[in-house]
Amino acid sequence: MSNEFIDTGVVTGADGLTRPAWAEQSDLLREYYDTEWGMPVRDEHGVFERLSLEAFQSGLSWATVLRKRPTFRAAFAEFDPDAVAAFGDDDVARLLDDAGIIRNRAKILATIDNARATVALRSDGTDLAEFVWSFQPAETPAPVTPSDVPSSSEESVALSKELKARGFRWVGPTTMFALMEAIGIVDTHLLASHRRATSGVWR
Repeated sequence: MSNEFIDTGVVTGADGLTRPAWAEQSDLLREYYDTEWGMPVRDEHGVFERLSLEAFQSGLSWATVLRKRPTFRAAFAEFDPDAVAAFGDDDVARLLDDAGIIRNRAKILATIDNARATVALRSDGTDLAEFVWSFQPAETPAPVTPSDVPSSSEESVALSKELKARGFRWVGPTTMFALMEAIGIVDTHLLASHRRATSGVWR
C-alpha cells in the first residue's frame, strides 16, 4: 500500500463537509458555496444579475462583491434589465456616489449597456438566459485540485465573442467562464467536494 500523499484539493469544515479552501474563508463564502455557486440559474433576471456581478468582480475578490451584493441590488433596481436599461446620466452620477458598491465608471456604464443589450436580445426570439445556456459544453471539467480548474474554455471564448457582437461589454472569456461556473453551465466543483455533481445538470 502506497503512503504517497494525494492532494484532493479540499478541506474539511467544522461540519464535516469537504469544500475548496476558498469556501472556508468565511461564513458568507461557505453559505454561498453550499447553496448558490454552481446551481442552475435559467431566468433572464438571474443571469443578468450574475453577469453584472461577475463583471464588477473582475480584478477583485469575489468576497468583496458578495459582501456588497445587497447594496448592488438596491442600487441597480434589483438587476431588472428593463429598469437598468432606462438608467441615464443622473443614475450614473448616483451610482458613482454610492460607497456601498464598486464605483468603477467603466463597469457601471457597461452594466447599463448590457441591460440594453439584454432587452435587445428578445427581438431575436430569445432571452439572455437561453442564449448563455446555449453554450453549454458536451462535457464538464473534472478537477482534482484547484490548479486543474480551467480559467476559460472553447465555449466561454465563443460566448464572449457572440455577446460582444450583440453589444455586451466586459464579457471576456475568463469572466464568461466564471459566469458559466456560477450558474451551473459547467461543474468545476473539485471531485472530492461535497457539492460535486449536486446541481442536477451534471452527473
